[in-house]
Amino acid sequence: MKVFYILFFLLFANLNVQAQQIKILNTLTEEPINAVAIYNFDKSVNVVSDENGHANLDAFSSNEVLYFQHLTHLLKTINKSKIDASNIIYLDANTQGLDEIVISASKFEQDKKDIPQKIISINSESIQFVNPQTSADLLESSGQVFIQKSQLGGGSPMIRGFSTNRLLITVDGVRMNNAIFRGGNLQNVISIDPFSIQSTEVTIGSGSVIYGSDAIGGVMSFYTQKPQLSYTDSLLFKSNAIVRYSSASDEKTGHLDFNLGYKKWAFLTNVSYTSFGDLTMGKHGPDEYLRPEFAITTNTGDVVITNNNPLVQRQSGYNQINVMQKARFEPYKKLSLDLGLYYTKTSDVPRYDRLIRYKNNTLRSAEWNYGPQKWFMGNMQVTKLSSSSNLYDKIKTTLAYQNFQESRLDRDFGDDIRNVREEHVDAYSFNFDFEKTLSKKIQFFYGIEYVYNKVKSIGFEENITNNTQTPTVSRYPNGASWQSAAAYTSIKYKPNLKFVFQSGLRFNNVVSKANFTNNNVYLNLPFNSSKNSAGALTGTAGFRWSPTQTIQWKLNASSAFRAPNIDDIGKVFDSEPGSVVVPNENLKPEYAYSAELGLKLNFTDAFVLDMSTYYTYLDNALVRRDYTLNGETEIEYDGELSNIQAIQNASKARIYGFEVDLKWHIQEHLKLTSQYSVISGTEENNDIEVPIRHVAPNFGNTHLVWSNNKNLKIDGFLNYNEQLSYNDLATSEIEKDYIYALDNNGNPYAPSWYTLNLRTQYKISDTTTVTASLENITDQRYKTYSSGIAAAGRNFILALKYTL
Repeated sequence: MKVFYILFFLLFANLNVQAQQIKILNTLTEEPINAVAIYNFDKSVNVVSDENGHANLDAFSSNEVLYFQHLTHLLKTINKSKIDASNIIYLDANTQGLDEIVISASKFEQDKKDIPQKIISINSESIQFVNPQTSADLLESSGQVFIQKSQLGGGSPMIRGFSTNRLLITVDGVRMNNAIFRGGNLQNVISIDPFSIQSTEVTIGSGSVIYGSDAIGGVMSFYTQKPQLSYTDSLLFKSNAIVRYSSASDEKTGHLDFNLGYKKWAFLTNVSYTSFGDLTMGKHGPDEYLRPEFAITTNTGDVVITNNNPLVQRQSGYNQINVMQKARFEPYKKLSLDLGLYYTKTSDVPRYDRLIRYKNNTLRSAEWNYGPQKWFMGNMQVTKLSSSSNLYDKIKTTLAYQNFQESRLDRDFGDDIRNVREEHVDAYSFNFDFEKTLSKKIQFFYGIEYVYNKVKSIGFEENITNNTQTPTVSRYPNGASWQSAAAYTSIKYKPNLKFVFQSGLRFNNVVSKANFTNNNVYLNLPFNSSKNSAGALTGTAGFRWSPTQTIQWKLNASSAFRAPNIDDIGKVFDSEPGSVVVPNENLKPEYAYSAELGLKLNFTDAFVLDMSTYYTYLDNALVRRDYTLNGETEIEYDGELSNIQAIQNASKARIYGFEVDLKWHIQEHLKLTSQYSVISGTEENNDIEVPIRHVAPNFGNTHLVWSNNKNLKIDGFLNYNEQLSYNDLATSEIEKDYIYALDNNGNPYAPSWYTLNLRTQYKISDTTTVTASLENITDQRYKTYSSGIAAAGRNFILALKYTL
């Protein structure tokens, strides 16, 4: 009898060893995937995952190759014996536009094909192949976002004629835009570490219903990597080490991340450091872009040094460190808690476009730096699923704190006085987001949001000879606040596979307060404080109709708004040589009304043509215009008599354009893609229609990609940009003639340009991947529109990734 029990026990134990229960998760969201079909080669055995992503593989033999297939994810194959101890299978969302999953449209997963708006998504595989220098360069690689750079440490996105504080940036669902996001070019996007990004989604056009103020021209949503649990008693350890080199800027980058996954807890650590030298421009192009000389400070004073290589843009280099720490706790299947800590710091970043200005044939500035740009965010997110609640199927709560620190330091050539202005912003935000399926045809999304910003700002003059400091006017009113409260709702109606209708509404109330008492010592404003309150109701409605498998129509109409922030109401700064912007308390929100029509022709996925046209009308536009202060049109600022300007609701604008994307799978291993954007627009200035500052020239790209679907991928591509003539430049751009080339009449203009490039990626082994690029092969000398710094000349980039 004892022998019988022993044999029974051994047999039972052996069955337990062989039993294998797996969990199937989405790579990006780590949420379970329901209804995944799992089958062997001849489909003689198959199982389907349940609502929690679980499936039992006992029916398959140990050495069988298993196929994991799901409608909205890429097919995955793996040998059963190769499934690691975590028993987790990750599936990637389908990267073909028709079946791809996106999050940014409602903050919850949706099929991309159902969204009436145009959304560009970049997954982790594409990010690794693009191998971007910064997150700004990652956006530019999408082909839909134009990037302006005033300096090497920069990258200001433009989307459909909108830029800066008319575009919204989010990181893991938290808005990065704060109370001092300005109308001039913004560099905050470079604070996001490209090595930490799992995916990026760019909503082209209005996003105000979901994201509120600022989302007029588009939303750039960055989703960083998530900690991965093992769901077993065994440790799940994963690590990546990356080194990267770029020749044009002598860039040296190192990156390390590692994941510790347990049954219910997981931790992810991510660190990157980059050092950039001075950027070298190309040999063939306008002489106006050359750097013939530069200023340095010696023990005896400021001197001008002849540049022995005018192609090298002296005083453009900087360095940056990024750190991210995440933790995930999943006490049971339907509840997860995520904590993220993010920190970025740059060195001083030379503002190159200010360092190349001249006054009386002499360099105007001896120094002009952005001080260290620092960004910290703490983000806690709780996600709960429910199959019994009448209010939601899924609820997501997000609580975040951010701290932004920036400064500006400038000193005129030969002057002992350095002007220093420092800003700090504390930003708090709270979001409740809900998803509820009302029926098989109707999904309902709704939520509430509260945001509060507090601004600290100081200004002083520093004598570099005797190291004394004297208080002066600050850039912003110290202690100013900006807060926003909102509620939104969105509904999705999908009666059949051919038709989807989506609509939404949002009500937003924004209040800003500022006290100008300290700055009135220098400005003598006619008011000591201001309070600006604005309510806004915005909406969107659109449909997607696919009458056949070949044709897909999209139509969307929306309204959006931007409430005045502290930068609009209270800023004091030199907008350009000889002009200074002063506060204006009498501001109202600006509103945008947009319509977009899209047509996609999909010929069995072998040839896809995606076209869209759009029109946006901007009312009560907040623009910089001449102003009077106490009856005066000029004021002394930083020792210079300057023309007075202020932000005002003084314009209306019309922006329109056409975009076309082409994807052609020439054969199994070869495909051609191409994109082209045509943009135009005008605004009113004293009842005259003039060009708009942030309407980029027509631009596009063409890629020819070969891949053996295993370990080698090669991409030869062209980037190209049409010119903007002198007559097409905005007035504010004409005044910055020092950053432009000169036409035959001596007038500034933005020349056309192109670059020929080659990129390749080779997977040496399961652990080692090398990515190499040769950019701007013909060594063109060019600037992207409105940029102060010339782009890289011929540039060799090499990156090596090692994975454990």
